[in-house]
Amino acid sequence: MSKIAILGANGRLGRVVAKAFIDAGFDVRTVTRTGKVPAELAGATAVAGDALDRQSLIRATQGVDIIFNGLNPIYTDWGKCLPMAQNVMAACHANGALHLFPGTVYNYGSPMPAVITEDTPFHPTTEKGRIRCAMEDLFRLEAEAGRVRTILLRAGDFFGGAGSGSWFDLVVAAKIDKGIYTAPGPADLVHEWAYLPDFAVGFVALARNLDKLGFYEALNFPGHAVTDLEMKAAAEKAVGHQLKMTAMPWWVLRAGSPFVAMWKEIVSMSYLRFEPHRLVSTRLEGIIGEIPHTPLDQAVAEALEDIGIATMNGAAKAA
Repeated sequence: MSKIAILGANGRLGRVVAKAFIDAGFDVRTVTRTGKVPAELAGATAVAGDALDRQSLIRATQGVDIIFNGLNPIYTDWGKCLPMAQNVMAACHANGALHLFPGTVYNYGSPMPAVITEDTPFHPTTEKGRIRCAMEDLFRLEAEAGRVRTILLRAGDFFGGAGSGSWFDLVVAAKIDKGIYTAPGPADLVHEWAYLPDFAVGFVALARNLDKLGFYEALNFPGHAVTDLEMKAAAEKAVGHQLKMTAMPWWVLRAGSPFVAMWKEIVSMSYLRFEPHRLVSTRLEGIIGEIPHTPLDQAVAEALEDIGIATMNGAAKAA
């Protein structure tokens, strides 16, 4: 049985990925600063480890075959990203572990390519994009030197899974219980979303097909490339009534961005909400078989339930 350490297991992504690997029968170790994890990860072994302390991270991951890097500092503290990535590389190298990493679309900058393949070149135009590119450069160079094998799976914005912090729960669904759907950009603009349970199963599938992969791989995960009109229709089916469409007040964030650090960071990435883009893959299906893809209506209903919004599906279960 393969042993996998999940870094950042208290975060939204880490939690869903840990659960997917537990369900798949892997020997899962969750690594968090406190050594504590949510009850739904009771099937894992919980250990404490600090991603900013190299020796602590090496000890916490000792003996594992795979390290999933779910570390993600808060949006205003991305200066920690590269030091954390360097420590993860050291832990992987010290323990001879494979590195699994979730990529983003930040690398492509503005204007966004309408269709992003595995061969689309990076063109970062923001600090976050440049940081992400530097991290991937580090991973690729470690692989080329034969020190650490990395498999990267790139996705769009997350939705689904318990917790908070995504565009879906902070903006899109924030007022659905009041009958309002909030569109972060033009309602008819195609935006790339990744339903987290599907994304997590994608990592499990990659871990089971390592013989088909090289020492460094960067693959795309095609999720739901949809408009807000489509997302709103799915949300309406889930809650059982019509929703009023309203627009996110970007002018407020732009006006306040010089004074509010988080708003400044959000505004810097606002182009993602005004430039259409979708991820496609030329290789993923050939490696793992059918790509995990929960139908949009079901995914949105489950995502709403995850954040405590009652749905028709949830009412049917309760009955």
